[in-house]
Amino acid sequence: MMVKAIRYDKTGGPEVMKWVDVEVGEPGNGEIRIRQHAVGLNYIDIYFRTGLYPQPLPGGLGMEAAGEVTAVGAGVTGLQVGDRVAYVARPPGAYIQERLLPAAHAVKLPDALSYEEGASVMLQGLTAQYLLRRTYPVKAGDTILIQAAAGGVGLLVCQWAKALGATVIGTVGSDEKAEIASAHGCDHAIVYTRENFTRRVREITHGAGVPVVYDSIGKDTFTASLDCLAPLGMFVSFGNASGPLPPVDSSEFAGRGSLFFTRPTLFTYIAKRSDYEAMAAELFDMLVSGKVKTSINQRYALEDAATAHIELAARRTTGSTILLP
Repeated sequence: MMVKAIRYDKTGGPEVMKWVDVEVGEPGNGEIRIRQHAVGLNYIDIYFRTGLYPQPLPGGLGMEAAGEVTAVGAGVTGLQVGDRVAYVARPPGAYIQERLLPAAHAVKLPDALSYEEGASVMLQGLTAQYLLRRTYPVKAGDTILIQAAAGGVGLLVCQWAKALGATVIGTVGSDEKAEIASAHGCDHAIVYTRENFTRRVREITHGAGVPVVYDSIGKDTFTASLDCLAPLGMFVSFGNASGPLPPVDSSEFAGRGSLFFTRPTLFTYIAKRSDYEAMAAELFDMLVSGKVKTSINQRYALEDAATAHIELAARRTTGSTILLP
């Protein structure tokens, strides 16, 4: 069967993405076929498109989606035709109307969540889960710093951390984004374009600093983020929206009080199927309970993915963006 998909055969700007016909066959052993109802947009898609994260070309883009199982291959247990599923998976290829996928990459989507909600939270929501529950287990009474608090991961982290009993400091780029972050549980929204966020963090914490900084900005905030940490604090670098970190000098961490540094990736945390299922179950529980809400603030037709990439790269989006096949 022929379906439409976004493909690219060279790295570069948004213009390298083409809306083309693709043949999708029957699922093989251990595979399912999914008719996709919604696809998630993430900054990592831009990293692949520009070549910052290399992959074989020609190739596809997109790490997450939600949809309905339309065919099941041999050896698949636990999933059947008609099931509602969501996934985050590599290699990229979610920008497509219907696709084959290893069944092990999909989890059942609760009836209480829409396909759009499912597609918007698999990468960002599971990232928030491991950041707060595993990389640095946030506990009641902690004060944490989340960079880009009005972004997709940021808004989820703000809400989830509040549900855990933490005080949340967040950085944002504008007053409008400060209002959005505050509405999602951010106690102190710092507009970094006019305020020195390191100074503000020290004021808020009465000089103590924070035990953890979650930073997806990268190059532009690296040193200042380190300066926000308390001794034995943890710097969590989980993205590089402003560019990759400079070469890291270990004395930067020694001199500031024996700091910890980690560069986690979601796919390490979900590598074991049991971890993937447990993390997704906790994420879905938080969503169904209403303690964490998704913020799907932009929707584009899948064929208009180039426009969506332009808006995301220009930081004109908030919360989550989804592409509709």
